[in-house]
Amino acid sequence: MKWDYRPYREYSTDGDEHQFRDLMSADWALGTGNYQNSPCLLQDIIAGDPETLGSTFVPIILGSDKMMVSVATGNNEILSALSFHRKCAQQCSTAHRDAVAIIGFLAMPKTTKEYAQDPRFRAFRRQLFHCSLSRILNTLKSGMTKPEVAKFGDGHFRRVIYGLGPYIADYEEQVLLACIVRRWCTRCCANRKDLDADLDALLRCRDHTEALVDASTYAQLWLEFGIISGLVVTDIYHLIAPDLLHQIIKGAFKDHLVSWVEIYIMQTHGKRDGLHILDDIDHRIAAVASFAGLHRFPQGRGFKQWTGDDSKALMKVYLAAIEGHVPQAIVHAFRAFLEFCYLVRRNTITESTLAEIQDALSHYHQHRTIFVESGAITTFSLPRQHSLVHYIYLIRQFGAPNGLCSSITESKHIKAVKEPWRRSSKYNALGQMLVTNQCLDKLAAARVDFANCGMLDIPVDHGPTVLQAHTQLARTVLQSNAAPHYTERNRARNVLALAEELNLPRFPDLIRRFLFEQTRRPDDDRDSAEIPLAGCPRFEGQISVFNSASSRFYAPSDISGIGGMRVEHICACPLWRNEAPHNDCIFINIGSSTEGIRGLEVARVRAFFSFKYGGEIFPCAIVHWFDVIGDSPDKDTGMWMVRPAYSTNHAPLHSIIHVETIYRAAHLIPIYGTRFFPPNVNLHTSYDAFRAYYVNKYVDHHAFEIAS
Repeated sequence: MKWDYRPYREYSTDGDEHQFRDLMSADWALGTGNYQNSPCLLQDIIAGDPETLGSTFVPIILGSDKMMVSVATGNNEILSALSFHRKCAQQCSTAHRDAVAIIGFLAMPKTTKEYAQDPRFRAFRRQLFHCSLSRILNTLKSGMTKPEVAKFGDGHFRRVIYGLGPYIADYEEQVLLACIVRRWCTRCCANRKDLDADLDALLRCRDHTEALVDASTYAQLWLEFGIISGLVVTDIYHLIAPDLLHQIIKGAFKDHLVSWVEIYIMQTHGKRDGLHILDDIDHRIAAVASFAGLHRFPQGRGFKQWTGDDSKALMKVYLAAIEGHVPQAIVHAFRAFLEFCYLVRRNTITESTLAEIQDALSHYHQHRTIFVESGAITTFSLPRQHSLVHYIYLIRQFGAPNGLCSSITESKHIKAVKEPWRRSSKYNALGQMLVTNQCLDKLAAARVDFANCGMLDIPVDHGPTVLQAHTQLARTVLQSNAAPHYTERNRARNVLALAEELNLPRFPDLIRRFLFEQTRRPDDDRDSAEIPLAGCPRFEGQISVFNSASSRFYAPSDISGIGGMRVEHICACPLWRNEAPHNDCIFINIGSSTEGIRGLEVARVRAFFSFKYGGEIFPCAIVHWFDVIGDSPDKDTGMWMVRPAYSTNHAPLHSIIHVETIYRAAHLIPIYGTRFFPPNVNLHTSYDAFRAYYVNKYVDHHAFEIAS
């Protein structure tokens, strides 16, 4: 596990730009802001005290999360407090390598409907929450003033001083934590009637709050400043972390923009035509071609129980689905919002990225006004919408939001709360859940100890950890009781058989031209297309056909391993899940020095195969090429457009390529236009039913970086 023992500044090798990644690389850790608990300032205090001199400061990241463990019965909500220390690097916590721990279950008082909104009950609930946190953190209080000896991941013992770091919570918990009235911003003093009216509103701080409490009545604090007096004893406002999951993905996107589009369509076209359009949007979403990691929506987006993964998946396909049914201004608003979202979710954010984020946010604010102008909504003064204006400031303070997202705590909450609850008898389940968590922690500790002692044969990934992609054919064993045979059953075993299977008579000629490319001398710069076929090597022997290949590439902004490497499978299967053929699209590295999609080609894989020629094995793919439309992305969606390539005789343009030229999988979405979706088209046939496609840069964050 990687550790950051001290704050640091990081600069890019290209352009020498200041970049933000982990918490310890941001301004809060460096003490450049006015923070009393900044690690840099506290290190000076630690160094000035003889008793603490030489101790390592360990900021504790806190979070709370309320989760419904069952939707079948009532009274099954559990609020837990979680923590993890930020000496471990960002990729360790985001990879869920036991850097997050449950430190307590918080009480959730309930009452009858008669008293649910009673001010005294609400005050009691807030006081109970703060007192519970105070009681839990009291166990760390002694370690905040006197050094404690702790064993670190590298096996060394160090004296440590603990301190409070950022707090991860969604808006409801932020309001409860900061004692702010709902619909007010927990970070600045902007008036709730128009949160975006003053983008330079004063940031909240404890000194300002205490001054207002001394000079104002309870009613004035509530109505004019959104403050609930009497509880805030620390400068918690500056420690509230950004929340990508609930503020942006679930909040601004799913709860706001998607709902506003539905309201706009129903209001503009009437109920009958509006429902027809919404059904067509659902059909478009359901018919999107499958892709690794992309959740399917068989019935569109019309279901009630949404999860964070559902919202993330809808973001990837929604823009293309609504185009043609809504005005350009709404398409532009969605494009700007998605670009903002994908930029702030990068693993490393530079100063130029911050400028791009500000530009995307400005365009979003400019184009979203159509929802108010059309009467779909009345105001944008919503806390989750307003939270977007604080992200540049928060990135400078806490680093890339990926490392402090509530999805980290929610993932731990599922493992430590929801799953143990399901394993319990459901009667007085809390005690059983605690025992389950103790057993899981002991098993995890035992596994680490056994591995260190060499008692476990843990497989080690020896794959490449370089930035370039590495692709290889996937291996499938036919029969467990037979010798390993890494080819697919019921597939062609020679060149002519595969040509017949693919209905591609020119396949033997393509192999000959491929062999010419692979076997010619380094000083031979002739174009293989201009070489007579008689001058190319001949091969008509045995081949091995594969249903898939695996591509390994560096994608730290997506779900990946500890080193940021991601593996995805590219399919070229004649029968996928006993339903239909499945042939993925790919990005192909053409050897250009140009970055991004301008240095790549797009194609669709017809089949993976390998053969042996001249004592060398050639892993290959037969692909159908796509041509890029235009010299720039589409001005409305921001996505590049492609169309299937054809030769001079109008036959699909095919080639054979070496698998090492494959960069990774690509995802295409049809350009639907204004016509309604054909009822006979589904996800299995969408790649064959349209003349032009968007290269979906929103399918994941790595695709966004290379296809923008």
